Amino acid sequence: MDTQGPAEPNAAAHRDFYWLRSFVAGGVAGCCAKTTIAPLDRVKILLQAHNHHYKHLGVFSTLCAVPKKEGYLGLYKGNGAMMIRIFPYGAIQFMAFDQYKKLIKKKLGISGHVHNLMAGSMAGITAVICTYPLDMVRARLAFQVKGEHKYTGIIHAFKTIYTKEGGFIGFYRGLMPTVVGMAPYAGFSFFTFSTLKSIGLAQAPNLLGRPSLDNPEVLVLKTHVSLLYGGMAGAIAQTISYPLDVTRRRMQLGAALPDADKCLTMVQTLKYVYRHHGIRRGLYRGLSLNYIRCIPSQAVAFTTYEFMRQLLHLN
Repeated sequence: MDTQGPAEPNAAAHRDFYWLRSFVAGGVAGCCAKTTIAPLDRVKILLQAHNHHYKHLGVFSTLCAVPKKEGYLGLYKGNGAMMIRIFPYGAIQFMAFDQYKKLIKKKLGISGHVHNLMAGSMAGITAVICTYPLDMVRARLAFQVKGEHKYTGIIHAFKTIYTKEGGFIGFYRGLMPTVVGMAPYAGFSFFTFSTLKSIGLAQAPNLLGRPSLDNPEVLVLKTHVSLLYGGMAGAIAQTISYPLDVTRRRMQLGAALPDADKCLTMVQTLKYVYRHHGIRRGLYRGLSLNYIRCIPSQAVAFTTYEFMRQLLHLN
């Protein structure tokens, strides 16, 4: 009894502000993940939207061409808006995933791998809706090429979109395909990682796991295993949702594209891209780049979040 006495207030202290610590853990994970792939994100947007300066180039050719035309910082154009967006996005997504899992289990009585899929989808949608205007602004800034600036910065982009594109509604152009695409992407990301993690720790705990830093009774994945599982989760989720991501980007860019009047709805945009560019060069254009970016991104995101959970005593 004496040995358990001091542990009780300590445990209570760790439960304090659980949601805030979970929020911070998710935000840090998101920022670390996106920082590693910022140049690839810029190239992806340029290729998806067929920017006329780079539309005849491939992934690696564009990576080389951007620094020559715009300087090396050109690879990070729009990244300021990305970091402002990605901290709350990652924070909301991971925190919401934890909360939705508990809610689904308590209210619906659903547990196991299915509730990871449901909670992941709901968490992704929640995060998207909360941070979509920032993603819209980041896409507009990233699409610009040096010497052809329509927006001078984040604040100017916000003001311009609000003034010229229908006020507050203008910030949510392309939201529907984003939500439709995010549901399977986030759902299968969390589902795949959680499933691989639970099976791995159950079947080979000594080989794949180690005691958590904050709670030795809890097993967590070793770092290299977490990176592997996170990368696999990203690859599977991206393959399923990529055509909707292409649709979302073209709708977001709106007036920045000459064919904006043909891409007003999700169905219109999907048909237009398919009719004019086909499947490989249209709906899946830039997918090879997305594999290169989403695999390390998800690997870093899940691994960082798992580490932050230990650091902030969430286990």
